[in-house]
Amino acid sequence: MRLVTVARRTGVPNRVAHEVTERAAHALGVPGVVSYDPVVGDPASIVVPLLLSSAHDLTVPPLGPHPLIAAAQAARLVRAGARSGTPVVMVARGAHGPGIAGHLERAVELLAHSWTGPVELATLTGPGPRPEELVRRRVAVSPYLLSPGTDADRIRGVARGAGATVVADVVGAHRFLTDLVVRRFRVGLARSRAA
Repeated sequence: MRLVTVARRTGVPNRVAHEVTERAAHALGVPGVVSYDPVVGDPASIVVPLLLSSAHDLTVPPLGPHPLIAAAQAARLVRAGARSGTPVVMVARGAHGPGIAGHLERAVELLAHSWTGPVELATLTGPGPRPEELVRRRVAVSPYLLSPGTDADRIRGVARGAGATVVADVVGAHRFLTDLVVRRFRVGLARSRAA
């Protein structure tokens, strides 16, 4: 059995996807590979999407929202210099589609719980307020993104321009993300063996 992670194309090599996949595969003792296209009907693979709230055409659910992702976001906020209790604006890519709004609302709840402070949601596209409307002075910004790229750069630029105190890094290859991929693999493997 092998681990196949499905990542979003970012226009640049997705180092986060490769690093997380390599770490998770090592922890599991199985081969690991990153795919940028849906993987269908491969009985020798357990597929884990490296996507937060949209699994595209995949039949398996995305990684988020999840307490481990929220914990990774909180850790990124601390590392960037945010103090506990500082108001946070979580900025997501956003999208149209069934379930997206519910996913993002749950992600905000989980981050607020992990951060122990108020969290508001802004989106770059789709329904919801834009970062420009919510980011202000003495606010920290947490990108709800897995990988660096144009969206992360845009969030950072808008946040800095609006006077945000702290702009955290993307979730990235945080160990909590690796732990989540390992868990998802094990759940998928158990289901596969039970089928």
